[in-house]
Amino acid sequence: MAFGSDQVLEALKRVVHPETRKNIVDAGMVEGLRIEGNEIYFALRFQRPNDPFLPSIKKACVSAITTQLGPEAKIEGNIGTIVPERQEELQVLPGVKNIIAVASGKGGVGKSTVAVNLAVGLHKQGHSVGLIDADVYGPSVPKMFGMEGERPQARVEDGKEWILPVEKHGIKMLSVGFFVNPEDALVWRGPMATNALKQLINQGEWGELEYLVIDLPPGTGDVHLTMVQEVPVTGAIIVSTPQEVALADAVKGISMFTGDKINVPVLGLVENMAWFTPEELPDNKYYIFGREGCKKLADRMGIDLLGQIPLVQGICESGDQGKPAALDHTHPTGKAFLELADSVVKAVVKRNKDLGPTRKVDIHTK
Repeated sequence: MAFGSDQVLEALKRVVHPETRKNIVDAGMVEGLRIEGNEIYFALRFQRPNDPFLPSIKKACVSAITTQLGPEAKIEGNIGTIVPERQEELQVLPGVKNIIAVASGKGGVGKSTVAVNLAVGLHKQGHSVGLIDADVYGPSVPKMFGMEGERPQARVEDGKEWILPVEKHGIKMLSVGFFVNPEDALVWRGPMATNALKQLINQGEWGELEYLVIDLPPGTGDVHLTMVQEVPVTGAIIVSTPQEVALADAVKGISMFTGDKINVPVLGLVENMAWFTPEELPDNKYYIFGREGCKKLADRMGIDLLGQIPLVQGICESGDQGKPAALDHTHPTGKAFLELADSVVKAVVKRNKDLGPTRKVDIHTK
């Protein structure tokens, strides 16, 4: 049975690129269509070499053709791909020297608190710092900086819209939380969440920065993959509490970054809520979540323990009031965050000395 090119193209119109929301035929993605008996051949043209939807679109093409034209249509293995050659990596965030991802294996360990105070600590050391709140489902950066009512401005240049980060305490920042009401729940599928992150990265007018801190959602998923594909990450920091259940998830986070497909250096672990210290008894330490769990894990996995952050009532209050603890170097928690910032700078210097320049991750899925 022979098939006509019109039949094939009609079937392929059922395949839609999730980002452009156009079918691949009308979008001009189908090239070189030829039919030899029951064998159908063509190539898909993508606009970037690391398009995360490449594998799923190829599978969708096979499904659409066999569904529309029947099992006699031979398409499996006959779809080629055309992608542009890799352009210079510095096109994305050209003025940013170091990109630091702050992640955690599970929620509730204080990852965002660490990311915010790390950014403040780096700035207090004299560095220019930006902060992206990539925790798109639970953005907390606006509240922790006391800026929930802020709305970033935008400007258009050469047909491209740029988002101007808001600034406080010397930190440039963007968050999905600046664009939605605090009471609204974000019910987004994966592509919507990853597109939001891409906008914050690619449309943010970040300028010249020594450090850009990215606060990731807890766990491992689409947002994490999108980040390493969009920007060359200098290194990742994993946040955990000393509890065994949190440490087990921290191992997963470390494994995600150090795996063969991603291979992003892990700068080290941060132990949050390392011990409880009452405000009135600053010299007392109560290890209510276990003692030195992250130190033991760091030793076992051969990575650095970058810092131990005590649990003090003031850290919760400062976050709720929009005053990050790192602003007060006399407070035990503020001092711990400033020491953390110093450890991170040393880890980045060592990483950049020992390893080659960072590159975006090109993930291929069969």
